[in-house]
Amino acid sequence: MYLCHERELAEGSALGIDTGGSGQASVFVLRHAGQLRAWRDACPHHGTPLPWRKDAYFDASGQHVVCAAHGALFDPLTGACTLGPCLGDALTPVPLHVADDGGLYLDANDIDPPIPNSKNHQETPS
Repeated sequence: MYLCHERELAEGSALGIDTGGSGQASVFVLRHAGQLRAWRDACPHHGTPLPWRKDAYFDASGQHVVCAAHGALFDPLTGACTLGPCLGDALTPVPLHVADDGGLYLDANDIDPPIPNSKNHQETPS
């Protein structure tokens, strides 16, 4: 499934994608420290969507993904919760495939409902 082109993601930005046609982002992709990642748009604490408004996944410092519901902070590259009620938990990674032309894709098998605490591998550009 095509998500977007990598040039749509400036450094320190994120983009929510509705993979199921529900009108709500289920996955988000981000660029941080020159690396691309894709995560399920669900806080491990309660499963709620992360942003307080469309595509607002980063905190004001631009260094952490933040859950708007309770302020938990997550490392954007590892998904680990670094502050908040879900310490020890992490965001659920979604394998991201980067095409030679810069297109970002998810495999259709990777957009099923999240498996709690899954440890999926993510491909990033070289």
